Amino acid sequence: MELAFIPSPSRGVLHLGPIPLRGYAFCIIIGVFVAVWLGNKRWIARGGRPGTVADIAVWAVPFGLVGGRLYHVITDYQLYFSEGRDWVDAFKIWEGGLGIWGAIAFGAVGAWIGARRRGVPMPAYADAVAPGIALAQAIGRWGNWFNQELYGKATDLPWAVEITSTADGRVPGTYHPTFLYESLWCIGVALLVIWADRRFKLGHGRAFALYVAAYCAGRFWIEYMRVDDAHHILGLRLNNWTALFVFLLAVLYIVLSARTRPGREAVVEPGAESADGEAGDAGSAGDEAKADAEARPADDGADGADEAGQTDEADDAKDGESAENVKDGADSAKKG
Repeated sequence: MELAFIPSPSRGVLHLGPIPLRGYAFCIIIGVFVAVWLGNKRWIARGGRPGTVADIAVWAVPFGLVGGRLYHVITDYQLYFSEGRDWVDAFKIWEGGLGIWGAIAFGAVGAWIGARRRGVPMPAYADAVAPGIALAQAIGRWGNWFNQELYGKATDLPWAVEITSTADGRVPGTYHPTFLYESLWCIGVALLVIWADRRFKLGHGRAFALYVAAYCAGRFWIEYMRVDDAHHILGLRLNNWTALFVFLLAVLYIVLSARTRPGREAVVEPGAESADGEAGDAGSAGDEAKADAEARPADDGADGADEAGQTDEADDAKDGESAENVKDGADSAKKG
């Protein structure tokens, strides 16, 4: 008999008149706002302009949602295209089903487009938003709690999650809350990236790569605990292989990037410093130059007058000497 457990909500949607309010969607939206907020703070701290992160997110978020859904539908196609299934359900994203691998991959494409339009380096942007993405995942995983999905093996631990739904073959009972494990792991990943970035001054995409590697390490063992249907390859779930492969790529990038491009970017958004800080200096310098230009003609005129006076005096002295010489010559001739 279970003494304690995490109860699941009786339903994952509330209706405000004809408008459905879904817990899964709210978790995704809140996660996006947190990611943009933290990313903006980190971007400004690196020398970027306020609002740049949000402008690029306008491209990254829709691409990420499409990519996440595509990965889920492709890897779990039997849920939508097998006999007795309705393929229209593949478009019902509010019912759950976003693959983080597709979301990150397609989201990166959208971010790349937005970064190019803003003229900022994509690696620097990725470093700034990496911890925020981890926190967005931590919040988004609670959407799975609303949908009573992504749980692990049966257990009677005090923090087990109670599943009451029988939809899609679910068996009511208490199970490992793998959604909670992943949420807590993602919070740890965000804190790790923030600490490492401050300690080692990570740049050129290495903070983002650290996030990817750390997330994959946790996703591997969490994925191993899940009991929902999935494709298996050599005894491991497909997502286990994906996590292992992406982990190795992230570590390889960190090593090679540190060798070829050590340190971090000095400028993350060209023109941001001159627009915000150097403009006042340039204006002051311009005012000083103008004042010098206005004062210089008067000084030059005074100097010119002095020089003219000195020249006239020299000419008068020269004329006097010439007159005396003529007089002396006349006197000599008279005496001779």
